[in-house]
Amino acid sequence: MEFVWESTVFTIIAFLVLLWLLSKYAFGPLMGIMEQRRQLVQDQIKTAEESRLQASQHLEEQKQALQQARKEAYEIIEQSKVTSNKQADDIMQSAKAEATRLKNEAVSDIEIEKNKAIAALRSQVGGMSVMIASKIIEKQIDEKSQAELVDQYLKEVESK
Repeated sequence: MEFVWESTVFTIIAFLVLLWLLSKYAFGPLMGIMEQRRQLVQDQIKTAEESRLQASQHLEEQKQALQQARKEAYEIIEQSKVTSNKQADDIMQSAKAEATRLKNEAVSDIEIEKNKAIAALRSQVGGMSVMIASKIIEKQIDEKSQAELVDQYLKEVESK
């Protein structure tokens, strides 16, 4: 085999032209696309990380808001309990005062009615005493008849 230098030079030139054409039309755009793809992936990773951080912050905010809402609800419940206890005490005091007032009025009414009944009874007893005395004077009767007459008038008083 013999060495042909023209063929070697021609092969080297063809190789360099092919390399130049490939780098201009194939490797350049391919590397540009690869760089764009790499940049896109990095941007997506960065966006995903930011979204994860924002989601984590929102989750923390939601937890704090929920905890605050629970605290406020507990305070409202406690305040409601205190208010209801106070209202119950006020109602009980009012009911006791009303019961005492009604009781005092009833006692007063009973006392007035008792006094009226006593006055009426005195009036009737006085009238009957006069009637008994006049009957006794009209009829001079013995003690037995007088006791029967008194019993009869007492029965009349009781029936009225």
